Amino acid sequence: MSDEQTIQVEVAYALPEKQAIIPLQVLPGTTALEAAQRSGIAERFAGLDLDSARLGIFGKVVAADQVLAEGDRVEIYRPLKADPKEVRKARAARVKERRQEAEG
Repeated sequence: MSDEQTIQVEVAYALPEKQAIIPLQVLPGTTALEAAQRSGIAERFAGLDLDSARLGIFGKVVAADQVLAEGDRVEIYRPLKADPKEVRKARAARVKERRQEAEG
């Protein structure tokens, strides 16, 4: 691949103890999933399943077939350990319970 026919992108993935950002030259028309696969990042992180992972570009979730532009950074997101809505509900319930105990 010559530089004139390619675009520069990055593929990023992070765990609490290990992170990687891999620069990559790809052909125009390459998708987010294709770039992640070509980066070899799955070989660096045991258990990383690119086919089921959520992908984003600079913090915005995108479809796996999103075509990349020059300078894009494909981010591979880990599954959430807890649903944020459920965490907020539980926190609100604890606060309400404490208030009731304090009042009565």
